[in-house]
Amino acid sequence: MSDDLRQLFLLREDLVFLNHGSFGACPRPVLDRYQELQRELEENPVAFLDPQREFTGRMRAARQTLASFLGARRDDLVMVPNATFGLNVVARSFDLHRGDEVVITDHAYGAVERTWRSVCERTGARLVRAEVDLPVESEDQVVEDVWSLVNDRTRVLCVDHVTSPTALVMPVRELVRRARRAGIYSVIDGAHGPGQLDLDLDALKPDVYVGNGHKWLMAPRGAALLWARPEVQPVLEPLVVSWGWRSDTPGPSRFVDEQEWTGTRDPAAMLAVPAAIDFRRAHDWPRVIRRCHGYLREVRTEMARLTGLGPICPDDPGWFVQMATLPLPPCDPVAVKRALEAQGVEVPVFRWRDRPYVRVSVQGYNVRADIERFLEVMAALLRDATLFGRQRPARC
Repeated sequence: MSDDLRQLFLLREDLVFLNHGSFGACPRPVLDRYQELQRELEENPVAFLDPQREFTGRMRAARQTLASFLGARRDDLVMVPNATFGLNVVARSFDLHRGDEVVITDHAYGAVERTWRSVCERTGARLVRAEVDLPVESEDQVVEDVWSLVNDRTRVLCVDHVTSPTALVMPVRELVRRARRAGIYSVIDGAHGPGQLDLDLDALKPDVYVGNGHKWLMAPRGAALLWARPEVQPVLEPLVVSWGWRSDTPGPSRFVDEQEWTGTRDPAAMLAVPAAIDFRRAHDWPRVIRRCHGYLREVRTEMARLTGLGPICPDDPGWFVQMATLPLPPCDPVAVKRALEAQGVEVPVFRWRDRPYVRVSVQGYNVRADIERFLEVMAALLRDATLFGRQRPARC
């Protein structure tokens, strides 16, 4: 099955690609539909892009398919280019003032932290970073690490659903519940959520959820979502004011009108999202996810043996699914990454909290040979004193 799936992607045959988490990879059938939509647009750009002719209906149908997949109502979400764009809509819309506080974690994606920092500098609000220590051992530990910094000045709590640097599934349900009870906006950065996690946004009920389509959902790049509770939607102002603002022919809501129609752009990637969802259904993706998770568990176990360093979270799908961050002995991450690239292995190696890590993503196109090759190359590199100095890996 995995070999068959590999043939449905355009990845180079000589590349061990274990970095789906960065920019994704689009299956051939989804890419075909994306390009077909682009051709349809070029056949009559006016008809395709005119909200009174095709655009609105096409977008409505795509939103309906995505909403059903995410356990949401169609008109509670809009399509945006990427999760960071959606987060900017949210951060720049909230009425923050001097003395207000925004709480994030030190596991937040860099662009998200910069977004909040920019807004706080402009408004006089204060950005507070909650440190979530590693290894994590329980959901209660994480919740308390975050909630301990919430006080009567806190206006926003923004937490990753799956953290980018550490690949941890965060206990967002309890944090959302507490934020609602305290009258604090709960914003979930779900960049890695759709397609990797089983989502039910109407049940989770954060105030806002942003997520990417081009990562684990495997849609073309340029497709993401911004979901908001109906009570919060009137607060969200568009980053770009265009014909959707105070529309003469209003659609289902001001939220949809203003966020969906922001001027001329190619919506083909967004309209291809249903094809990505169909692809998953056609290939029994829950089974694919279980296989990927099994491969990732093997990687975690063997890397711990090679490095002598324990994993950063329990061996439980509640903490990681298709992506895991693994600690490395002291090294220069850039040099290690280049050494991996030279061996045909694409995987991010980086420093976080002044310690080196490697983040491994496993997607349906990966086969056992990819896992074995990665571990073989890592075992050899860990023995290289020029890369890892005097730190000798355990039993490698």
